[in-house]
Amino acid sequence: MYKYKLMKKRNPQKPDEPQKWYAAPMSEAALSVKAMTRAATENTTTAPIEMESAFELFMRYAVQQLQQGHTVRVGNLGTMRVSFKSDGVENVDDFSPSSMIRDVRVLFTPSRELREAVTGDLQFTIGGVLDEGVNYNSLTDYKRAKGLLPDDGSQGGGSSPGTGEDSGEDGGL
Repeated sequence: MYKYKLMKKRNPQKPDEPQKWYAAPMSEAALSVKAMTRAATENTTTAPIEMESAFELFMRYAVQQLQQGHTVRVGNLGTMRVSFKSDGVENVDDFSPSSMIRDVRVLFTPSRELREAVTGDLQFTIGGVLDEGVNYNSLTDYKRAKGLLPDDGSQGGGSSPGTGEDSGEDGGL
């Protein structure tokens, strides 16, 4: 399950309208390369160190190719390419790439197969609520703190995502 956090935001195109609740992704910390290669090669004949070496070799190749202006295909995962912004000039002779090209980035575009594999069966669960700079562990905790729950003792702790009203099914506040 992919966790999200609810937070209030203003629509930049409609700054006069009241803030609305929006879901924001909660990304977990990335595994180390060693942990990831161990997990990826589990139950295979490939040794984790071989996969680590392949990543290192591929990175060196990708850097060289990107610096030469090529798009780099990353197997069936997608492609990488360089992107940048630049200042404009009226006279073509006045353009200076060293001072006018800026915000150079490496962009990754996932393949259709990767995108569909990730998003096809993706399910969401609430991981908390952020309101006025305060992080609440669950929707129940937020409602309790704001006095939005009836005080009849019928509400449980609710601080574990994926159960009851905190499972992401409750879209309204």
